[in-house]
Amino acid sequence: MSKPIEELWPPFGLRITCGPVTLSPVRDADLPELDALVGAGIHVPTEMPFFFPWTVGSPGEVRRRLLQYHWAQRAEMSPASWTLETTVRFEGEIVGCQSISTRDYLVTRTGETGSWLGMKHHGRGIGTVMRQALCAFMFDHLDAAEVTSAAFVDNAASLAVSRKVGYRENGVGRLKRRDGEMALNQKLVLTADTLKRADPVEVEGALQLRTFLGLNGPDQ
Repeated sequence: MSKPIEELWPPFGLRITCGPVTLSPVRDADLPELDALVGAGIHVPTEMPFFFPWTVGSPGEVRRRLLQYHWAQRAEMSPASWTLETTVRFEGEIVGCQSISTRDYLVTRTGETGSWLGMKHHGRGIGTVMRQALCAFMFDHLDAAEVTSAAFVDNAASLAVSRKVGYRENGVGRLKRRDGEMALNQKLVLTADTLKRADPVEVEGALQLRTFLGLNGPDQ
């Protein structure tokens, strides 16, 4: 008898719920709706909030980039290096993605968050709750010592979310944003004692994910 996909790929068993917001690892079935959100716009066209300008290009180029990225992150996930990309739902509707990326987590216990929302969902407080939920999960269930983030200094919305969640400023760096353009990048750091929590966070599938990531010893 075949096994359920959540047993074959333990990350798929994860579900994080905080009030009306739920986070679960991106599945192929989510990709058409995520693609539709990206196609409708996730930031003002004249702005670029991302370190890698993945939203620039023809609709086909952006779509291919989106799908290949998610497939690559899943394929390369291991205890040594992983990115947990989650689909964010608000009252059951897919609204965006929330992620955390890390290398050598078993040693460092740190990872960096990233996220995006469809433009029609901006300004509703969803970005704050989904970040609070993921960070609470990292501290409470994956033994994180800190969580980092970063945003260009002109990305006021992202920096406002970071302040609401409890991140502290941690230096400014200079990065290339688009061809020939330098931008200042505000680094941020969050610890369990500075996290400003929202509604209680409910988690399913944490034990299996811990084992998959090597936090409970070697995966059998």
